[in-house]
Amino acid sequence: MSTRLNIILAIALIACALSLINSQYQARRLFIEVEREQSLAKQYELQWTQLKLDQSTYGKHSRIEATAVRELDMVAVTPERTQYLKAVEGK
Repeated sequence: MSTRLNIILAIALIACALSLINSQYQARRLFIEVEREQSLAKQYELQWTQLKLDQSTYGKHSRIEATAVRELDMVAVTPERTQYLKAVEGK
């Protein structure tokens, strides 16, 4: 009876040890995954900040106007260059 109890306890001990090893492995794997995701989140945050800065820079009126003049040869509208169209009535 004592031998049978010792065998059952040894099997239970081995099962608990294997379960503990598996749990530690899973905890380490999840910790590494969390660290990786946090690092990725920091990279995304940095990119988002850079994009907001770029948007504020490129969206300024003076920059848009300078680009339009330089690259598209556009000029500001003056009253002398404005053409007015009249609607044709009666049709």
